[in-house]
Amino acid sequence: MTVPADIKSRFYAAKLTTPEGDEDYIPFWIVPKIGQEQSKIAVMVPTISYMAYANEHVACNAGGAELFVYRVPIMQQQNMFLAEHREYGGSIYDTHTDGSGICLSSRLRPILSIRPKYDHFLAQAPWQYPADLHLICWLEQMGYEYDVFTDEDVTYDGLARLENYNVIITGSHPEHNSGTQLDALHNYTQRGGRLMYMGADAWYWVHSFHPAYDGLGRGIVTEMRRCESGIRTWRADPGEYYHQGTGELGGMWRYRGRYLHSVAGTGMSSEGFDISSYFSRTPESLDPRVSWAFDGISYEENLGNFGLVGGGAAGLELDIVNTMLGSPPHILTVATSAGRHTEAYLLVMEDFGFNQQGLDGTVHPRVRADITFHETPNGGGCFAFSSIAYCGSLPWNNCDNNISRLTKNVLDRFMQDGPLPAAPKEAYKHRGRADYESPALASKN
Repeated sequence: MTVPADIKSRFYAAKLTTPEGDEDYIPFWIVPKIGQEQSKIAVMVPTISYMAYANEHVACNAGGAELFVYRVPIMQQQNMFLAEHREYGGSIYDTHTDGSGICLSSRLRPILSIRPKYDHFLAQAPWQYPADLHLICWLEQMGYEYDVFTDEDVTYDGLARLENYNVIITGSHPEHNSGTQLDALHNYTQRGGRLMYMGADAWYWVHSFHPAYDGLGRGIVTEMRRCESGIRTWRADPGEYYHQGTGELGGMWRYRGRYLHSVAGTGMSSEGFDISSYFSRTPESLDPRVSWAFDGISYEENLGNFGLVGGGAAGLELDIVNTMLGSPPHILTVATSAGRHTEAYLLVMEDFGFNQQGLDGTVHPRVRADITFHETPNGGGCFAFSSIAYCGSLPWNNCDNNISRLTKNVLDRFMQDGPLPAAPKEAYKHRGRADYESPALASKN
């Protein structure tokens, strides 16, 4: 395809049909050249995560699938087709026939999970690529002009891919990331860029692109290893912790000294796949540093007690504030879902030392999602919405809802030229270890 010079940078798909009525969609993205950006807003498409989940067989292969989703899994036609046709290859969540984990994934194959109508069995709703279309639907309906690029582009282009935008918006689940991508995001926010983190469980696993395949085009094969800890469907054997393509240590970024919370302010705390919940504002949402984000929203409103993913904005996987793991001391927790999750939601294993009772959403204080805001140097800032289900609430009621309004207020502020006001110096004083459980939760209890 020859790309027209005047075409917009967007999500696209080639629709294929047969005379018998079958159809398929082949997705792709039009990305502007560096220096020829078309907007002040950019969406960073998490294609590394799409490749990690590519053609996953969890619904068919995982022995505890029913326990995981707290019900009998509803199999989609795509799940059954992939179970019958193993020649399409597996995902990094699957294993080889000898039980060893798959650690390489290529996009040079048909990937049925990267399709607009694909429903993941865990969420019983859109997941990864189709879930991110909720965000794209909202941007289109609200009339925003925006560009798109992929995290593959950021990995190869670095800061140059980001620096000409006022605000970068993530997808709903940017779980898998390369080191150069994290470097670029950090440098972007430190130089005055604004980041809207629209999901949860981001910056979790170490990924690299295998350089041996770069001759076919960049980003052809991605690699990861599931090492010491983390939520994982298989474990790497001793001696298999290092990437064969780059030689770097695999596993979680947390065990490479790069804490999730240091990127956008929050990090992974729990997951559950029965129903989604909602957020309530905290006293910190009244702080003049951030109260503008709630223009048109009353303090008493339930934020996101509706949605296309589990029925609410707080669901599937959740992130929280934790200054002990890298959340900045001046961060404001403006809303939380504390105390509103079921026993299907469990604390992540890397956050506790002993397996014991009381790790579920009905009792454990860290099984929640925190919506947060903090300023970064040179007039930058980060807003973290901290839930995979969040984007599923944006289009609800034709985008006329409080989640849509909150997101619009933030985006309208972040896209403007000129620096954001800096936080007062007293805001940077460390609040002490009590902040480990978040001041929002402490005030609620």
